[in-house]
Amino acid sequence: MPSLKPPILQTRRQFLSTAASAAALGGLYTLVPAAARRAFAAEPTPTRLVVERRVLEVMGKSATVFGIRQPDGSSGIVLDAGQRFLVDLENKAGEDTVIHWHGMTPPYAQDGVADANRPVVAAGTVERYDFAPRPGTHWMHSHHGFQEQRLMAAPLVVRTAEDRRADVQEVIVLLHDFTFKDPAELLAGLTGGGTMTHGGHGGHGDHGMSMPGMDMTASKPSAMNHDAHQGHASAMPSSTMSGGAPMDLNDIEYDAYLANDRTLDDPQLVQVERGGRVRLRLINGATSTAFHIDLGGLEGTVLAADGNPVKPVTGRRFGMVMGQRLDILLQLPPGGGAFPVLAQREGDRQRTGIILATPGATVAKVATLAAEAAGPVDLSLEQSLSATEPLAARDPAARFRVRLTGSMMPYAWTIDDRPFGRHVPLAVPKGQRVLVEMVNASGMAHPMHLHGHHFQVVALNGAPVNGAVRDTVLVPLNGSVTVAFDADNPGRWPLHCHNLMHMETGMMTEVVYDRSA
Repeated sequence: MPSLKPPILQTRRQFLSTAASAAALGGLYTLVPAAARRAFAAEPTPTRLVVERRVLEVMGKSATVFGIRQPDGSSGIVLDAGQRFLVDLENKAGEDTVIHWHGMTPPYAQDGVADANRPVVAAGTVERYDFAPRPGTHWMHSHHGFQEQRLMAAPLVVRTAEDRRADVQEVIVLLHDFTFKDPAELLAGLTGGGTMTHGGHGGHGDHGMSMPGMDMTASKPSAMNHDAHQGHASAMPSSTMSGGAPMDLNDIEYDAYLANDRTLDDPQLVQVERGGRVRLRLINGATSTAFHIDLGGLEGTVLAADGNPVKPVTGRRFGMVMGQRLDILLQLPPGGGAFPVLAQREGDRQRTGIILATPGATVAKVATLAAEAAGPVDLSLEQSLSATEPLAARDPAARFRVRLTGSMMPYAWTIDDRPFGRHVPLAVPKGQRVLVEMVNASGMAHPMHLHGHHFQVVALNGAPVNGAVRDTVLVPLNGSVTVAFDADNPGRWPLHCHNLMHMETGMMTEVVYDRSA
């Protein structure tokens, strides 16, 4: 089976042409009685999403992975302004699952995380979701065991009316890290084969979170050197922490890095117009890999972070950690040509990407290895981002300080030295402004994601900023990030590291402000 078919996107010209065709057929609509038209309008047809297994060819080798597709084969969903998120999710994967709508702020029961109040989507069943979607570039992925690592992920884009009016071609790019191995084997290589009982992503926590998919018993320190965990863990890069100790960037050596399911050996070619404008909707769906986005000879302007508009920031290279999204506007030269859009793994030379090409352009092969290793993704972009629609000025009613803790040996990651299941939830006051300072006291950087809310970044390393509004933020090594949000969506909401292996071994807590949840 071929790779996932990308969502069908239209330019403004294509949309106007479609609208004109629809207008020409307007007479047919008058044949339907008014009462029937009203009933039809009141009951829109749900979009059907199917979670299923598929065969993907990577570097000439076949692998069975997951996909989230519509019946026409398109991956994920693209909605227009005014459309509800009305979805029937059919589970044909042959095993239980649950899909998290990353970036959406639905009611608690529809968030896509299994716990005592929210069951998994059992194999062979259909679950309906219906809520008002949040505009922007978002995505969907499994929140069950290791399914996300096996490519159970897809784009979730909600356009605004302004997006539809703009004469801009939209290109969605979903990045991923890929392994032919069983992901549980990768984690076993990191933990030295030990298992854990701390109620991680697949365990049963003390506070009702029950996310099946893993069988873990008590962790034991690995006797192996970190540089050689069964050949799966990467050697430590040359970057160092402020104290001079080696800085670990990548826990796992993956077999490949994908952009829309393809490597640079066989990249996706996207036809674009000479002198046209392109809006890249970039999604870092990798489970354990941060990327540097490299636009080569093109200059790009960041328009949005995690789906939320920001004041324009222009450059050629931008960092993205796991779970984050960037919308970048490109102005193509009038002479045309081929323009690679690359994503290089931090701390290494491996890269993936797509190629934008005008008609008749010569497309040269792009090497899968860059000339030099990239450095760490840091806060340089974050420091330059500023929300166009910041949170309203308001005094916080609650302040929290959480420490991101854990280590490589034993391989276990925690919050305030407590793994999930023994965590202390953040009990926040309903309807109030909340500040959370996240301080990194561990040996790695962490992309921290809060469900059910978007927060504004208000301080970086203790320095106040009027930063971006987003849902996932990097907390760097030896650094801190403070975020503010309004407690306007009651429930029990995970706050976790979006490095899947870190979450699986305990780096998760909850934001709680509904005792019935």
